[in-house]
Amino acid sequence: MGRRYPELPVVGVGAVVLAQAQDRAWVLLVQRGAPPARGIWSIPGGMVELGEGLREACAREAAEETGLSVEVGPRVEVVERLLRDEEGRIEYHYVIIDYLCRAPLTPPRAGDDAMGARWVALEELDQAGLTPDTAKVVRKAASMAGLA
Repeated sequence: MGRRYPELPVVGVGAVVLAQAQDRAWVLLVQRGAPPARGIWSIPGGMVELGEGLREACAREAAEETGLSVEVGPRVEVVERLLRDEEGRIEYHYVIIDYLCRAPLTPPRAGDDAMGARWVALEELDQAGLTPDTAKVVRKAASMAGLA
């Protein structure tokens, strides 16, 4: 069976989940379990289902990937992921709307397509293994929340 290539961009959401406890600010991260980012640490998120609102999708994806209920707040950023195969054909095209979310600092449980889930202190963000674009979105969200 060959690769499947998209006919249209896919809309996704990301949850920049922040918590404040123990005199520190924390961000919730998941380790992706599916291509194209398998094994990469990122913020929880995924695809919007037909008929689902963006904030509803954000809360659902965060819960599915971490087991935590989040409060979805304002939009942080809109990012585009465009990945090509070795022949230059578009293999993945995502438009992702990231939202600032809040949740209590309780232990997450990796679920759905996440291989892992953990809280990381904001001051340790550079050691968390995030892509530069993801780290930038997390820092912007923390600034919006008054935590940076």
